[in-house]
Amino acid sequence: MSVKLKDLAEKLGISSELLKKKVLELGFELAQKATTLEDDVAELIEDELVREKEKPKDTVAVYDELFAQEREKEIVRSQRKKTAGKDTAKKKSKRDAPVITAPVVNPDELEIGDAISVKEFAEKTGINPIKIIGELMKNGILANINQEIDYETAQILASDFGITLKRKHSSASIEDLMSGNLETLLREDEENLSIRPPVVTIMGHVDHGKTKLLDSIRETNVVAGEAGGITQHIGAYQVIKNDRPITFIDTPGHEAFSAMRARGAKVTDIAILVVAADEGVKPQTLEALNHIKEAKVPIIVAINKIDKENANIDRVKASLAENGLQPEDWGGDTVMVPLSAMTGEGIPRLLEMILLIADMQNLRANPHRPAIGSIVETHLDKSLGPIATVLINTGTLHIGDNVVVGSTYGRVKIMKNHTAKNIKEAPPSCPVQIGGLVEQPILGDVLQAVESEQEARKKAISILNIRKQQSFGSSIHQILAQIHAGKLKMLKIVVKADTNGSLEAIKQAFSKLKNEEVSVQIIHSGVGMITDTDVNMAMSSEGLVIGFNVLANRQVKKHAEIAGVEILVYQIIYKLIEDITNLLSGMLDPEKLIENLGTAEVKKIFFTGRKEMTVGCRVMTGSVASKAMVKVMRGGENVGDGIIQSLRKGDETIESINEGNECGIKFVGTLEILEGDVFDVYKESFKKKTFAPKVAA
Repeated sequence: MSVKLKDLAEKLGISSELLKKKVLELGFELAQKATTLEDDVAELIEDELVREKEKPKDTVAVYDELFAQEREKEIVRSQRKKTAGKDTAKKKSKRDAPVITAPVVNPDELEIGDAISVKEFAEKTGINPIKIIGELMKNGILANINQEIDYETAQILASDFGITLKRKHSSASIEDLMSGNLETLLREDEENLSIRPPVVTIMGHVDHGKTKLLDSIRETNVVAGEAGGITQHIGAYQVIKNDRPITFIDTPGHEAFSAMRARGAKVTDIAILVVAADEGVKPQTLEALNHIKEAKVPIIVAINKIDKENANIDRVKASLAENGLQPEDWGGDTVMVPLSAMTGEGIPRLLEMILLIADMQNLRANPHRPAIGSIVETHLDKSLGPIATVLINTGTLHIGDNVVVGSTYGRVKIMKNHTAKNIKEAPPSCPVQIGGLVEQPILGDVLQAVESEQEARKKAISILNIRKQQSFGSSIHQILAQIHAGKLKMLKIVVKADTNGSLEAIKQAFSKLKNEEVSVQIIHSGVGMITDTDVNMAMSSEGLVIGFNVLANRQVKKHAEIAGVEILVYQIIYKLIEDITNLLSGMLDPEKLIENLGTAEVKKIFFTGRKEMTVGCRVMTGSVASKAMVKVMRGGENVGDGIIQSLRKGDETIESINEGNECGIKFVGTLEILEGDVFDVYKESFKKKTFAPKVAA
């Protein structure tokens, strides 16, 4: 519908030309020879011109006056604070009175949350609300001044007015921080992302040169101007290669790596597995490899000590190939770099490979949002109190930021980089040492910058209370809870046995325990006593530790209890397989059983409601039962579904009725029933499945 310009001009008592001018002034498009206006636009124009004629203040003017009043009150309060206790006998002249100026509005850039009201958009941009509503209408959106619009709509609107819109990040919920899933916290709009440096962790056997490799990289890549090189150890540092920084995390061992991952810490983008060329693959090498695989990050193998006389690079590659790492030069996809941490040979190529893999991963983060980071090291300083090394995952951390870190909180009062230099801010992938926390955080805790100290304290207390009620690991009760909730389809297990023969027998038996729905995955195995490393591995993967003819000492049991990890010990192999089979049976989705009861034809419609109908039926075959499910058949086709709420025969409520009888049925469903429809009546039940391994053909 539309309104003639001439008729509207007469109604308002103005000329058609003046009306056209007013329409254009208010931001609506109007062709030069236009003779009509859309109803909605005409209504807005009429309201605006009537208000002008009656000379009330328009919406923006009202807001400006309110702002001016608040500013004047604030200035008075400020002046009172400044003159408190001073001689105020001398009064200022009117000439000395403070001048109240309008607020500075920057219409070129606007930061909002996930939604904003039209009124607030007008306040922040200084644009007339009528123009905003008109612009929304042109985009097919009818909105009043108090209505909220989402970020995507506001982005279109801002673009139309030449304004750059940015999303304001709200702080993470307690559930997000406790879930340990940083992927949710790090989710960003594409336009906000910038390239960030890669984060690298070095792992391997204890005597294969991890520490020497780190030292060699550090000493040969000191950033220009850093006289004296690295002056302190903060558990992480950065080096520069081809004018690009690379962050190295110096984890004290596999246990720390697992502990960080167990709490959701995003500690690495690339893992370097160090293997000595003169000794080859050792048990700890395989242990480190299992940790890296479980973390699902790219692997670079550093074949160290090639300067030794008995070095054999091909033998190392062959051993790694047997364990699933096929070298690139052998047709595989694993980068392997021969090097010497002692002489420095090969280290430049290792750094180049790190940058190449980083480019392939397209590592990016938003440096303009509040910081989120992971704790990679903590200690208590006698003079400074709790100190933590933080790897910034996204955002930028600033001096003075209020932060919540797991179950503790604080304000960043000290921030140093790996050269002990005081810095004011830390961008993504930057490792920094911070002070100002109330208590020492836990390795792997997630740090987040928040608006206020009160918010930080509140979240920290909530997390502490939750942690008291639950553990990070995976007891049998937790695993069963996940099974019943349908969240677990793969049972992850760490296996330790007394002999290689027993271990192979268990592995072979487990390899057969799988079908299309569920399976067992051995994430780590070995011969010997159950250790803290085994517990940490299970904790980070939410799995179990199984021992066959081996035990865990008191210290390991205590660690498992704190971590919430279940240790199951067996002496009979068939009992072990039987228990795991029963667990897998609980992971299977129950089988749905359908029992067809009968059919009934609709003869008469007595009552039609919004979601229920009362109809008269005749049972054609079988029987009809109360609470049974219904498929409504019309012309031989299923046109909808519902449920029989109740059955009546005469004045009596009944549970079921057989073939040949007539009855009244209260049908619940969204479909409108017609005379002649046929009810196909059935019942559903669920049967627990018994685990049946898939047999190879």
